[in-house]
Amino acid sequence: MASMTGHPPAERGGWWHQYVCPAHGVELEHEGFETGVFPAGGVPCAYGCRVDTETVRGAWRVLAHHWWARRIRLLSYDGAGAELLTSYARLYLKLTESGEHEQAQGWMQRGRLFHQALTDAVWGVPIAHAIRNLAGRAELAETLPMLDDMVDGARRARDAMVAQDKFSSNYTAWFNALGVTAGQAAAAVRGESWDGEKEWLSGEHGQFAHLEVATGEDGFEWEASTYYHGFVLRAYLLSLRGADPAQVPDRLEAMIGALAGIATDGGILPALHDGPYRRVPLALEWLEIVALARQFATNHGLDAVAAQARSEVGPEYDGLEDRFDGWFAGPPRSGTVRPRPMVEVSNSYAVLRAGGIHAILDHGPHGGSHGHHDKLALYLYGATTPWQPDPGQVPYGHAEWRRHYKSAAAHPTIRIDGLDPDEATGAITYDETSVTAEIAGWYDGVRATRHLIAGDGYLVDVVRVTVDREREIVLQFRPDVELSVEVTPSEVRTIWTGDETLYGYHVGQAVPLVRPGPGPADDPQRTRTGLDWTAVGTTATFCSVYSTTVAAVEVTDDAVTVNGHMHRIGDR
Repeated sequence: MASMTGHPPAERGGWWHQYVCPAHGVELEHEGFETGVFPAGGVPCAYGCRVDTETVRGAWRVLAHHWWARRIRLLSYDGAGAELLTSYARLYLKLTESGEHEQAQGWMQRGRLFHQALTDAVWGVPIAHAIRNLAGRAELAETLPMLDDMVDGARRARDAMVAQDKFSSNYTAWFNALGVTAGQAAAAVRGESWDGEKEWLSGEHGQFAHLEVATGEDGFEWEASTYYHGFVLRAYLLSLRGADPAQVPDRLEAMIGALAGIATDGGILPALHDGPYRRVPLALEWLEIVALARQFATNHGLDAVAAQARSEVGPEYDGLEDRFDGWFAGPPRSGTVRPRPMVEVSNSYAVLRAGGIHAILDHGPHGGSHGHHDKLALYLYGATTPWQPDPGQVPYGHAEWRRHYKSAAAHPTIRIDGLDPDEATGAITYDETSVTAEIAGWYDGVRATRHLIAGDGYLVDVVRVTVDREREIVLQFRPDVELSVEVTPSEVRTIWTGDETLYGYHVGQAVPLVRPGPGPADDPQRTRTGLDWTAVGTTATFCSVYSTTVAAVEVTDDAVTVNGHMHRIGDR
């Protein structure tokens, strides 16, 4: 990539989550970013709309500025882009001379180039890395006022988070990342050594302190969202250019391990809690994370994730991640690579692996503002097939579809009287082959358990619900593949057809109702066939057996037998 035509937008950006079709709920097409000029007639959606509103224009400018930051960063690895950076620095100072963005929404941490200070940081980090790449090889003195302003802005924003008792927020990771990278770039341009390590990395409110408070001992970011876990992990890794992995807190390696633990053997990262179900810019972020994780730890376990992300990016792949050699000052941390167990439990999720089935049970805390009403949801994946996935979330600017994908109705979980539950945390017990999660207090007077057994090539799922009065109890199936349903005198059989096929055998005190509905959040207009198991009363029991091959299944009140293997379930 030796040259580039066009220019960045000549206006400030808004909030990227507004880049959504109001009619169809899909993210709008990425069109015209390289020109710096909003497309005439509006930007298209996949269904033929052309949308042109002030909020969409602001969101388009966010994405266009980010597009340019990535391309300039890529140019810098070949020694190019200095003129773009100096002209961008002049534009930055012109656009931000009035101070904070006056159009930011009230809840936002106000930015300068964008509505949010968070967006300023996410854009500023790659810009600062590009300047650092070129420092000493090109004249970049004109970028110093911009870099100094970035550092000051990061400091103000982080101090505001601390004052609001929100230090653990994912925002803080990016404010620290900007403080590090912009400060290092400015020092490199000045020909000085960087003296901000204590303030931005090892200090009281630095990156290492944030790493400890924003994650649990299991390595998961506290919101338990795949997207936001990766969001802060990426900020941490980008902050550590030139650091020795041996000097970084162990929690960062645990974060990498937590990500690998929820990934399927084929590299699917379930979109747990809030975050896009599938999105090319997100796949590019996963590629960046894996490229840096490989240099940080030898047993990162993310090769399949990179391969899957690479396939999702397709022809838009630009090779940026291949340029990151020598990111750290020391060798990767080494450790023993252990086989993935059949059952793996974190504070938020239980993962069961059984004969090609990758099952995830949500049992932990709600997840704050990024939590969904998905307690006791069971997500089912093959290596490369999302049989019953977490549906993810649309861009936040679409209030109606965002509300749907946050609701219990969108998830493969239990719903009472058609209502959403209160936030709650389940209690979990487990052994080498089984998990039981129990929850009370989410619906008034309702107690539920979900018992999972990982067998030899199959998975047993037993759900029991008791309520204090007669109510409608529904267990929901929410596939992202073709689902066929067959009722027989003894059971209901399902076939889940994708790249891999899943066979289901189901019995219970319920009526099965096939119900078409919206698919995952990358396209709410994609219709999928769901299945609602409905019982009216004070108790309900549902039993399912899943297998990737046709199985012989027999169910009694107290046992399930699969291919001759009996499992007692009556005392659960």
